[in-house]
Amino acid sequence: MRVTCVFFGPFRDDVGEKTVHFETEVETIGGLLRELEAEFPALEGRLAAADGSGLAGDTVVTKDERNVVHLDGLETRLDPDAIVRLVPSVYGG
Repeated sequence: MRVTCVFFGPFRDDVGEKTVHFETEVETIGGLLRELEAEFPALEGRLAAADGSGLAGDTVVTKDERNVVHLDGLETRLDPDAIVRLVPSVYGG
């Protein structure tokens, strides 16, 4: 399936662009975050906690404008054409 990933702040710098259309076979946000960390090594350990318990630090991830923390966390199901926004904890203010 194809999902749209929108990166903010330092994540955008690490990826090299704001929006990436990403092809994936994974079914959850957690799976997507692990794939993104593998695809873009500068993101490694900055999206999902190393122990798999949740998001890394205070990173905010939304799926279709809903914070995944308020859904099913890393187990939040992905849908084709979902829009996933990734905001580092130090961005904004």
